[in-house]
Amino acid sequence: MFDQQKKASLAAWRKMSEQAEADLDPEQQYDELLKAADQMEEQGLITSAEWRQLIRDAGNVFTHNQEETHS
Repeated sequence: MFDQQKKASLAAWRKMSEQAEADLDPEQQYDELLKAADQMEEQGLITSAEWRQLIRDAGNVFTHNQEETHS
């Protein structure tokens, strides 16, 4: 059960990170990704190392989306 919940949460996080820019502006998307990572860590679904990786990934998504917005 725990592994399924973790996989489902991470899959939802990845899906959110890949949403088209039309769905959310880059700042909103970044905030939502951070909130989701925080919730997973608080629930004990991910380790602090996994949390840090998600935060780095969210930063990369934000940077990429900012570049796309300004192109």
